[in-house]
Amino acid sequence: MRFAGWISGVAAAVVVAAGAITYAVADGDDSGMKAPAAESADAGFARDMAVHHQQAVEMSYIVRDRTKNEEVRRLAYDIAQTQANQRGMMLGWLDLWELPKVSAEEPMAWMDMSGMPSAGDGSLMPGMATTAQMESLGKLDGKAAEIRYLQLMYAHHMGGVHMAKGCVERCQVGVERRLAQGMVQAQESEMRLITDLLKKRGAKPQA
Repeated sequence: MRFAGWISGVAAAVVVAAGAITYAVADGDDSGMKAPAAESADAGFARDMAVHHQQAVEMSYIVRDRTKNEEVRRLAYDIAQTQANQRGMMLGWLDLWELPKVSAEEPMAWMDMSGMPSAGDGSLMPGMATTAQMESLGKLDGKAAEIRYLQLMYAHHMGGVHMAKGCVERCQVGVERRLAQGMVQAQESEMRLITDLLKKRGAKPQA
């Protein structure tokens, strides 16, 4: 599929650029700023998106073991590789800034969204799957697993895009803002692909 191939190219480009972006943040290049404060949007986004990304990686590896469909397996691989790489970058930034990887504040507090109702056990932020949904995905096979994964990932991307847009608006470190904008563009593209893959299976996204 041409579109899926384009997604693969985006994933590869992100991996190649990771070292340069991390170095730029470490060196202070582009932002002209000191390390952000622990309660800043920059730190909050890095912490929260690292957690958000980790679940996407887990879901993607689960479905790769539950289906033989190459389109879904390719998408899952691209998501897992891209988001694992980005997660490493964000945790690396927190190390470079000498900031904690966990916070006493509730998730999304940096977006003034702390205290918002949870979707259920294990769902810490918008779009994240519950523990029950993750367990259910691991018990399905074939087409059923594909549909569940695609629907969960669509909702996951919706939450991720919302959070990334929050960083674009609030973050002060230039390279982090640009990474967040890249996340918005890539995940919105993947959402269109996911919608197409669900349509082929007689299903629709579930927000």
